[in-house]
Amino acid sequence: MSSEKSISFEKSTKAPTLLTIGSRKSRLAMIQTNMVIDALKRHYPECEFVVKNIDTTGDNILDRPLAKIGEKALFTRELEEELLRGTIDMIVHSLKDMPTTLPDRCCIGAIMAREDPSDSLVLRKDLIHMLKTGPNLNMEYIMNDCSKCVQTFGTSSLRRIAQLRNSSPNVVIKDVRGNLNTRLDKLDNHPKHGYDCLVLATAGLIRGGFHDRISLRLTHGNWYHAVSQGALGVECLSDDYRMQQILFPLVDSRTVFECTSERVLMKCLEGGCSVPIGVQTIWSNADRWLLTLKAKVLTIDGKESVQGEQTEDLDNQNFPINETFELSDFTDIRIEGIDNQFECRLKNSVRLGRSVAKQLIDMGVKNILKRSQ
Repeated sequence: MSSEKSISFEKSTKAPTLLTIGSRKSRLAMIQTNMVIDALKRHYPECEFVVKNIDTTGDNILDRPLAKIGEKALFTRELEEELLRGTIDMIVHSLKDMPTTLPDRCCIGAIMAREDPSDSLVLRKDLIHMLKTGPNLNMEYIMNDCSKCVQTFGTSSLRRIAQLRNSSPNVVIKDVRGNLNTRLDKLDNHPKHGYDCLVLATAGLIRGGFHDRISLRLTHGNWYHAVSQGALGVECLSDDYRMQQILFPLVDSRTVFECTSERVLMKCLEGGCSVPIGVQTIWSNADRWLLTLKAKVLTIDGKESVQGEQTEDLDNQNFPINETFELSDFTDIRIEGIDNQFECRLKNSVRLGRSVAKQLIDMGVKNILKRSQ
């Protein structure tokens, strides 16, 4: 469906002659940063862009799963410190790495059109031959019919671990860290690591040029992807309105609404990489602004789960008279120059996330979250 925007924008806004963009150092991070630069160049051809590469805590600690590091903002803190010092003008992030509460004076000024948010299975190269093709290729086939060959799955995500164990309680799972190229190298060329298959974000594989390594996409069904997976967020200072206007042409409204509902849900549940929360957002074919949010929270062993689902008409204008919203209610997403229609849809996206969170809380999700920590 079209990603038509409904935002007003001052086309006379001019970019500075030089903009400095903060980015992590990995190949995929640089690919994504260059995507943002290319998009900005189309609107500001006179501007020069410089990238400042910065190591983050998550990049430097590779000997344990993310959930065991015990910190938040693992892939963002050092970048944000540079933003607050004024040494960079903006930061390009995988939005799924961004906490739902940002440091004071920081905001998400733009969210670009989302790539496929699903996860994918990537088999070791010498096992690809055993895959059959067609509609019968699914997770059940991999976990059962191929179980003698595909025994050990590599992932460091608690959400993926819980869903794998939910599919097959006896599945063998090994932690895998490092950038995308490193993970694929460990899978294919280092038998000592013992991986038969990796579970990776489809978006990263596509952007990294590894389309041909996707053995099976885990699309809508019983498999839930991470909050904001597949989306790129551009962070800037919340009081830098000129920079927010400069970023406006990058904004994809549909992706903003999807990710707002997902991030609000996670914030209400106080979740992060240490909690197995998965989501799906689906647009109705009958009504382009009718958005459904599905969510699933599991215990780490995959034995228990709760699921919630709500649909919201984003054009509904029946708001409580005294209802007010702060920047934090939007999980620090701040799009400069939006019109009333966009604002209405954004607020309803917040309501959708809150509604599904309340549904899960009423179903006892807090008990599952406690057992998962």
